[in-house]
Amino acid sequence: MLDALDRALIHALHLDGRAPFSRIAEVLGVSAQTVARRYRRLRAEAGLRVVGLADPDRAGRAQWLVRLTATARSAQDIAGALVRRADTSWVKLTSGGTEITAVIHAPAEDASPGSLLLHDIPRTGGITAVSAHCLLHTYLGGSANWRRSAEALDEEQQRALAYRGGAAGQECPEPAGASAPESGGGTDGVRTPGSADAELFTALERDGRAGQGELARATGWSPTTVARRLAELRAAGALFFDVEVDAGLFGVRTRALLWLSVRPADLERVALALAGHDELAFVAATTGRTNLVAQALCRDPADLHRYLTRRLGSLREIDALESSPVLRTLKAASPVLVRGPRAPAHGAG
Repeated sequence: MLDALDRALIHALHLDGRAPFSRIAEVLGVSAQTVARRYRRLRAEAGLRVVGLADPDRAGRAQWLVRLTATARSAQDIAGALVRRADTSWVKLTSGGTEITAVIHAPAEDASPGSLLLHDIPRTGGITAVSAHCLLHTYLGGSANWRRSAEALDEEQQRALAYRGGAAGQECPEPAGASAPESGGGTDGVRTPGSADAELFTALERDGRAGQGELARATGWSPTTVARRLAELRAAGALFFDVEVDAGLFGVRTRALLWLSVRPADLERVALALAGHDELAFVAATTGRTNLVAQALCRDPADLHRYLTRRLGSLREIDALESSPVLRTLKAASPVLVRGPRAPAHGAG
């Protein structure tokens, strides 16, 4: 399990995934060497990983939550094919291991993920059913973290660690002759992600705390250009940082995806209520027969039962509920898979 310093460090990274260890250490009252040592240990033992992700709306991307039902013999191969794709995240084995759920990232102009869904999946008769649900609006998840993984710091500490822009609250000036990335267009000019940012986002998806020198080598820009572009994207809300960590270390032993049907007139109110539940790490409105999806992280089956019957049961606007146990998370928030000693299993998005 995690001790108080571990939890405080994870909370600090939720507030600013690229915060220098020296600033975190000052707020936590320990040395920078201690923070760095704890960070390395959590990476090795708890699957801790900071990843930089593009905001889908700003990047002109749509997100589809896909449910594949397969035979027990083929499910692992199909899940593995989804994990290897560069356009997937949150690949999970659910419902006894015969259902796979995954988020597919596609250009927003695509009306359907059709050709994308099965392009790289082995041609097999093992798939017995497929459904795709466009994520219309995320109420919890993405840049909004699971509450129980971010409750270690008091309000003063949170204010001290909250990201305020730039390396020290200032944008870096651009030196003469530096090669700046081109704008992706739109009303925000250079703040909108464009094709020139692809290498930057790929590097951040691999490691959101990569240094400016490493990001400069990945993009071919100068370190100063990297710093300026990071500040622009973050200030515009086009780039955010997520924290992957094993939720089991927070006492979670039972995970489930919840598919809910809610009357359209009540959808917004119910979704906002769910977003305030400590048991949930993800809430989104979707297309399909159900119009809300959530992920519950609970201590054990009895805890999940209490949540379903008491908290959700008290919301009369919910007409129907399907719960699907999550057996294993094969890929988390980042589309870039990095092998490690432990696989993260916290959140959904």
